[in-house]
Amino acid sequence: MISCQNVIRHELIGLDVLVAGAANPFQTGVSGHIIDETRNLVVIQTHTGIKKIPKLGSTFRLSLPDNTLVEINGSALILAPEKRLKRA
Repeated sequence: MISCQNVIRHELIGLDVLVAGAANPFQTGVSGHIIDETRNLVVIQTHTGIKKIPKLGSTFRLSLPDNTLVEINGSALILAPEKRLKRA
């Protein structure tokens, strides 16, 4: 089960997200559902369309299925998702 302690090793697609901080100030505050993830990007479906946010330089506030909020530095997520899931 996904928790604050192991969120980095889980699938992020489907989670609600808020970009709490970003190198690009126009990306701070973007919120919606994560619909895809690449090695360097998180793809978010917002009410105004799809936004691609670079992981490097961003901080993401994720809402877990149990409504717990967890804030993650995007640089901790930089790795292909399938490789990050296997990482111990």
